[in-house]
Amino acid sequence: MKVSREQAAHNREKVIEAASRLFRARGVEGVGINEVMRECGLTHGGFYNQFASKQTLAAEACARSLANGAKRWRALAQEAGPDDAASAIAADYVSIRNRDAPETGCALLALGPDAARQGGELSAAFRNGFNDLTNIIETSSPDISRPDALARMAQMVGAMVLARAVADPALSEEIMAAARNALIPSGDTAS
Repeated sequence: MKVSREQAAHNREKVIEAASRLFRARGVEGVGINEVMRECGLTHGGFYNQFASKQTLAAEACARSLANGAKRWRALAQEAGPDDAASAIAADYVSIRNRDAPETGCALLALGPDAARQGGELSAAFRNGFNDLTNIIETSSPDISRPDALARMAQMVGAMVLARAVADPALSEEIMAAARNALIPSGDTAS
């Protein structure tokens, strides 16, 4: 049965969204194409009508997730204003919400190791998304330089990787609190 272009486009979007959630939850290697397609109610055979490979899907899913994150950060920065933008982003990022829901959390946390191991399209999507997010921090606050923005990114992502990995709620909270204290000046309204 042939599907319309509109239905094919809709199906493609469903696959990217499902893959994004599943890959962030379990990593690219931890999820098979069959599972992604089943999640969407589609057959495995239809996958190759939409994507050249699993790596292509992983790159598109990563790019989509990071673009959504960039949209969120732009809104946070705009709402907070230039003096509090970086703090607002840090407060939102170094959070229980981001720690406890990998499937909806930041792709930088979940897909960094995959991007490093696989390289290619996924690594390029990861790098582009990382640069976009870093640029938001740099351009949203007048006193933050590129090196400062890179350091903030490293601190936020590193803190969240550790907070997820320690498997000790008290230590996880302690890591996040230490990162927030370093990233958000006391008295800042964004904390």
